[in-house]
Amino acid sequence: MAKRILIADDEPGIASAIAYAFRREGFEVTVASDGEEALAAVAAFQPHVLLLDVMMPKLNGFDVCRRLPAAGRPGVILLTVKNDIVDKVLGLELGADDYLTKPFDIRELLARTNALLRRLESGKAADHAPGIEIGGLLIRTDSRTVAIGGAPIELTPKEFDLLVLLLGKPDRVFTRDELLELVWGIDYDGGTRTVDIHVQRLRKKLGPQHAALLQTVFGVGYKGTASLT
Repeated sequence: MAKRILIADDEPGIASAIAYAFRREGFEVTVASDGEEALAAVAAFQPHVLLLDVMMPKLNGFDVCRRLPAAGRPGVILLTVKNDIVDKVLGLELGADDYLTKPFDIRELLARTNALLRRLESGKAADHAPGIEIGGLLIRTDSRTVAIGGAPIELTPKEFDLLVLLLGKPDRVFTRDELLELVWGIDYDGGTRTVDIHVQRLRKKLGPQHAALLQTVFGVGYKGTASLT
């Protein structure tokens, strides 16, 4: 079955060129010209990957990332004319999986899209698992939701992925570099400090009782545990 690609870009020439290249490679493609149209196309077309221009009318790429549904969320590659690390980090924090700065080589975009599809495919087994439950903490990987004692906890996409990785493999010690590769999946310019920041945020959101599920392994990285005791 052909993989579905949604191209959201308000420059017709660029969108047409990308669409042509992906169709030639066997992808099923649709195009949106603004942020609102992109969100509507995500619901109707259900793409596997969204190629998302940052600077678009009505809703920019960051706003689109914020409004993407948690369940059935496509992989996201940001396309931007800005070469500003702040913009790139913001996009990744909002759940984008990768980014390319315009102008780019279409062959690199195809390669990054195929790499993202492979990562998404490798995560399907976890997505179909019933979830993780520890001492009142319930993580549903199918709906990408987290609750403690029935009360929902709002997590960013990367916070959710990091939590599932650590608690899904309890007592497995991950280095910061491993976590960057497995959760962010790209050469992330933000450095390993971003892992520490995300763990700190997760502990705060989980609260004092459940924060202990995420343990620091000094000099190495982090691990999750399957018990509160």
